[in-house]
Amino acid sequence: MAAATGLEEAVAPMGALCGLVQDFVMGQQEGPADQVAADVKSGGYTVLQVVEALGSSLENAEPRTRARGAQLLSQVLLQCHSLLSEKEVVHLILFYENRLKDHHLVVPSVLQGLRALSMSVALPPGLAVSVLKAIFQEVHVQSLLQVDRHTVFSIITNFMRSREEELKGLGADFTFGFIQVMDGEKDPRNLLLAFRIVHDLISKDYSLGPFVEELFEVTSCYFPIDFTPPPNDPYGIQREDLILSLRAVLASTPRFAEFLLPLLIEKVDSEILSAKLDSLQTLNACCAVYGQKELKDFLPSLWASIRREVFQTASERVEAEGLAALHSLTACLSCSVLRADAEDLLGSFLSNILQDCRHHLCEPDMKLVWPSAKLLQAAAGASARACEHLTSNVLPLLLEQFHKHSQSNQRRTILEMILGFLKLQQKWSYEDRDERPLSSFKDQLCSLVFMALTDPSTQLQLVGIRTLTVLGAQPGLLSAEDLELAVGHLYRLTFLEEDSQSCRVAALEASGTLATLYPGAFSRHLLPKLAEELHKGESDVARADGPTKCSRHFRCLQALSAVSTHPSIVKETLPLLLQHLCQANKGNMVTESSEVVAVCQSLQQVAEKCQQDPESYWYFHKTAVPCLFALAVQASMPEKESSVLRKVLLEDEVLAALASVIGTATTHLSPELAAQSVTCIVPLFLDGNTSFLPENSFPDQFQPFQDGSSGQRRLVALLTAFVCSLPRNVEIPQLNRLMRELLKQSCGHSCPFSSTAATKCFAGLLNKQPPGQQLEEFLQLAVGTVEAGLASESSRDQAFTLLLWVTKALVLRYHPLSACLTTRLMGLLSDPELGCAAADGFSLLMSDCTDVLTRAGHADVRIMFRQRFFTDNVPALVQGFHAAPQGFPREPQTCCFGKIS
Repeated sequence: MAAATGLEEAVAPMGALCGLVQDFVMGQQEGPADQVAADVKSGGYTVLQVVEALGSSLENAEPRTRARGAQLLSQVLLQCHSLLSEKEVVHLILFYENRLKDHHLVVPSVLQGLRALSMSVALPPGLAVSVLKAIFQEVHVQSLLQVDRHTVFSIITNFMRSREEELKGLGADFTFGFIQVMDGEKDPRNLLLAFRIVHDLISKDYSLGPFVEELFEVTSCYFPIDFTPPPNDPYGIQREDLILSLRAVLASTPRFAEFLLPLLIEKVDSEILSAKLDSLQTLNACCAVYGQKELKDFLPSLWASIRREVFQTASERVEAEGLAALHSLTACLSCSVLRADAEDLLGSFLSNILQDCRHHLCEPDMKLVWPSAKLLQAAAGASARACEHLTSNVLPLLLEQFHKHSQSNQRRTILEMILGFLKLQQKWSYEDRDERPLSSFKDQLCSLVFMALTDPSTQLQLVGIRTLTVLGAQPGLLSAEDLELAVGHLYRLTFLEEDSQSCRVAALEASGTLATLYPGAFSRHLLPKLAEELHKGESDVARADGPTKCSRHFRCLQALSAVSTHPSIVKETLPLLLQHLCQANKGNMVTESSEVVAVCQSLQQVAEKCQQDPESYWYFHKTAVPCLFALAVQASMPEKESSVLRKVLLEDEVLAALASVIGTATTHLSPELAAQSVTCIVPLFLDGNTSFLPENSFPDQFQPFQDGSSGQRRLVALLTAFVCSLPRNVEIPQLNRLMRELLKQSCGHSCPFSSTAATKCFAGLLNKQPPGQQLEEFLQLAVGTVEAGLASESSRDQAFTLLLWVTKALVLRYHPLSACLTTRLMGLLSDPELGCAAADGFSLLMSDCTDVLTRAGHADVRIMFRQRFFTDNVPALVQGFHAAPQGFPREPQTCCFGKIS
């Protein structure tokens, strides 16, 4: 009885399987295939049982029925090939190989089954070769549909990936078989696969045997690619995909050279723009794998084609690709190893280029000067040897032509060509100075450059400045006398009275570059002149002699900052600039805020340049920062006869400029050096300790947080610039006291500038404060101060400013309290007095600041804080907008928000 029950249980599943097979094969339903595959994966049936259930269908006399049976089996195998045993794989492959001889309706399903088996890890050795031989022998691939041809390419790809050594054992027969498979293929989806297979054949060193030319022909027939994807193409194949894939094949082996190079020359010489571009780009790629042997017979024709395209083309792209190809050809010839008895192809190739180009450089009309120069420079940039050969032949000619032509525009063209060759020299290093190609021309080059710098033409002067900079970058080309002349010319160009802003800017830039290389020359020949000019400027400003004198003074400040590119020069320019401020402070001359701001801008530029060198940066900080604090403290002291500068130093614009210098001079300090500085500056503001300031004989105490004057309270802006630029891990002395004093001033009865400076300082320090009890105490104090201030009529504006900046400090670092403060800010939108400012305040929360709460100043700014703020708060803002009373103003209102930001 039990045995009968077991038999029934075994028969029942087979009955269900046969039903599914019947539905698929005879009922033409597609769903049963997935069901059978799912049952096989779950262990309901074995693959052998599926084959048994398909028995009658696979042996049916009707081809369509056999095809449906094979299709069902193949679809199951595509999903279950990982479950097959080695024995099952052997039997299935034998079955499928036999069925490749079947009716053409059956073959597509058979190929799908073989594709599944090609992915099986249980495939025994030798069967991959067997399958491919059967396909090559029995299947006329190009008579199949696209999808079936794609299946064949996929089978080959799978076997090349997993059975490489076996396939290599076929020798050239495998290459020949694949050539037959690919020959005549037109579908771009299949071509991408076919091109990858050919590339692997070559790059993985399969045997090509006598079929190199045949393999080239079967791929090169598609060159150049002429394919436009149809609209709404679901496969996403682009023309560029095919171009790059085919190019990788054509440029993969030198063995194609004798067939490919004539084809490329033919296409470059054609009238089709895309063919020219593709051919030149392919030639460029080929040069990476070719040698002299492959190029030798084709060099004259290649040069002729490239020369013609550069001389005659109307397309900038073709010209650029032609020059790139020439560069690659020259580099290829330069890299090839020569035997003692071998022909020097590089030398003869360069000689041909010179022969065809040099006479154009001497033509009076100069029509082909630039194309010729571009060709020569493209070749010269390929190797040190090519550069030396061409430069030594071309430079004498160009120097001669410069002197022959008298017009400035012609001289400018020639000098620009010379400049191109000089730049190329920078690419190559020469151990021996005498070996440098430019060494024998340095006197002529310097003379020519100085002629250009004194020419009336601004454009020629600009090229002369650029050429001087490049010459100076070449070691040993500028003598001491040349450097003195160069510095003199740059000084003169910096102070040109004519309207030549571009020349002045270029001269300043060149001065900075050359001062880095020759600090001694600029220290000897330029800085004394600038110091004298600065002193004259002080007298001119004192006499108020007009805009011309003042403009020279401002240019002097620009020049001092421009040349501060070397530590030794900074040690001379920084004292000059600081002394200039101090002298103005001691005198009673007319000093405007723009003058002080200009000096501060120069100081800031010097600080920015010093950031690249820690030693110079620390020198700048310890020299400039105490001096600027001393000047500001002195200006804030009440005196019977205060100088004009002291009043100017306390203006908003000037304090902002001073703060910017201090911040720039602090952000890049190491924590150790910053700690030294902070122990001096914080006690200055909390305790009035002026001992570290130069000339610290002040007539009164400095107490900005106590009962100090309004001028002293304004200097909190400088404290803000310093402490908010410190690294986060620098400990602030007396931090608790400092934060309380800042809070007190932020909502006190001081001027808006002072209270806002204190507010920003508090927010900047709060943002950097690490999580913990102290941070929570500061937050409680801040919230209490805000609420008390908002409840007081006299301090509502200051309290709102504090709320805004504290909210920003917390939003940037994702602090949980930021949500509560943002809600409080939204509540003020309906406030009749503060509603407009509250609305504008959201812009401040999301915008980048330049003075505090910046990444450069080491603030805690989390990535995507704006997106998070938007996600958290916009729904509430939209809801509030729609819930607002009808009479409530919905349009943005103009308000006085400047004092907040």
